[in-house]
Amino acid sequence: MAYNCWYECIRDRSERYSIFDVIYRCEDCGGLLEVEHDIEALKDRSAEEWKQLFDQRTHSKNFPFGSGVWGKKEWIAPLVRDENIVSMYEGNSNIYNAHRFGEQIGLPDLWLKLCGNSHTGSFKDLGMTVLVSVVKQMIAEGKPIRAIACASTGDTSAALAAYAAASGIPAVILLPRAKVSTAQLIQPIANGATVMSLDTDFDGCMRIVQELTEDPSIYLANSMNSLRIEGQKTVGIEIIQQLEWEVPDWIILPSGNLGNVSALGKGLLMMKELGLIDHLPRIACAQSANANPLYLSFKNDYKEFQPVQARKTLASAIQIGNPVSYDRAVRILKAFDGVVEQVTEDELANAAARADRTGLYCCPHTGVALGALIRLLDQGIIKKNERVVVISTAHGLKFSEFKVQYHQQQLQEVTSRYANPPLELPASYDAVVNAIDKLHLAARF
Repeated sequence: MAYNCWYECIRDRSERYSIFDVIYRCEDCGGLLEVEHDIEALKDRSAEEWKQLFDQRTHSKNFPFGSGVWGKKEWIAPLVRDENIVSMYEGNSNIYNAHRFGEQIGLPDLWLKLCGNSHTGSFKDLGMTVLVSVVKQMIAEGKPIRAIACASTGDTSAALAAYAAASGIPAVILLPRAKVSTAQLIQPIANGATVMSLDTDFDGCMRIVQELTEDPSIYLANSMNSLRIEGQKTVGIEIIQQLEWEVPDWIILPSGNLGNVSALGKGLLMMKELGLIDHLPRIACAQSANANPLYLSFKNDYKEFQPVQARKTLASAIQIGNPVSYDRAVRILKAFDGVVEQVTEDELANAAARADRTGLYCCPHTGVALGALIRLLDQGIIKKNERVVVISTAHGLKFSEFKVQYHQQQLQEVTSRYANPPLELPASYDAVVNAIDKLHLAARF
């Protein structure tokens, strides 16, 4: 069976465009485009046959199907030829039973989907492999594309730079000056991208990159480009697959530009339409109180949306006041009986540190999601007997400065309740033994 996909406007479904066209919005109404699939063709396999195929491909050495994204190629980008696929075997990240942290907060059945266990350390790899592969095929077919460009708060730029370098396509990165971690800044630099540090915030960078990519020879890689959503939608599919095809009660994720919630919902809806699941989980979006436009809209039942001036937050990747994918995200939240919660800087930092005490190493954005989980539990919205999956979007090692400052009690707006600074002692056996004895006494009493 030949599978097909195309772009459609999220407002007016009458117009179709090729995924190999340089286009990001509907030419008639300006609405964002979305990749659609020929669902009837995909029904040539039963739900059980799709499950068996996906299970067989997981970690396969048969390129490109060992990738967590390309193992589901028929559902993602079936028109991309294998020779044009740029993959680092992204996806298939582990799902961790966080039972110790769950027991501490009164939620025994808690899981974390560790998307940071990926090549560049974040879930952004999942979408970038699709986008860069499509661009590689466009170039192979004669499209005059000179470079791929993005605005970023860190993780998107790292993913674009790595996949562009692997494909031999130049990358142009716009970053807000002094608003990304050192680890995030060095990634695109090391991969040879042209990095521009602008004296603005992410929203300012986003405005400029949209102007820049009006030139069709510079291709836009931000999440308003729905090719990335196709790769990122595999997160939800993987969660269900790793839970032995059982649907959790809730999935919680940190939310900024809102492409991630759009992608999560899209993958799960596709699973339901093709019969792999018979019901949907609820979704909770977590935002920093310093950058909370979706939360404010949710509180007024989405009757109006007002962008905000995002204030500085430790969760820098979601310091976004005017999210591009707002309309998509609201549609998903309504379909999934979703909720939106916000957390303070103090809550996100301490939630991350508390989880770290149980063996994790959480990025601040995961701290936002965990902080929202604790709030939703306290409010009784999430029940203590429910199964909850929190999506950890990036590896904590990308934010070690945040960790250091937390344990040195140097973070503004944060009281470090779980600080664990090193003990500075003389180089003597007795001093070490005395310190250990005191620690044991403290632990005992």
